[in-house]
Amino acid sequence: MNDPEKQVLRALDTYKSSVLAKNAETFMHLYDPEVRVFDTWGIWSYEGAAAWRVAVEGWFSSLGTESVRVTFEDVRITSEAGFASMSAFAKYAAFSAQGEELRAMQNRMTWVLRSRGHVLRVVHEHTSAPIGFEDTKALLKREGKA
Repeated sequence: MNDPEKQVLRALDTYKSSVLAKNAETFMHLYDPEVRVFDTWGIWSYEGAAAWRVAVEGWFSSLGTESVRVTFEDVRITSEAGFASMSAFAKYAAFSAQGEELRAMQNRMTWVLRSRGHVLRVVHEHTSAPIGFEDTKALLKREGKA
């Protein structure tokens, strides 16, 4: 495993731990100031880290006493010096203050990262979920593998 791959794996760990801690400051260190985010929820795109921070802070504050544990499956990384891409299946599980799982959803996540200084930062994030043919509703639970 090369250094950019290790940086991406560390970034995924930081993503998980900062979401669990609801720490927007640490979370935002993953992103380039000029990041473009295609999120799954409500907005077509967030242009720049400042816009993305507002969305992230809103998400974290909406959780109240709940916490969210993120896990990644089937992580695939392509990298070379100064550049990497990552795709994975992400699961977001909400837990009560007592540790009871309340709900969970899955989606697909892709990152494009480039070196800013000596650190890879996300310059593009794309999350999505497939849409059902019959009802055109998002499928938020991954059933098997294609």
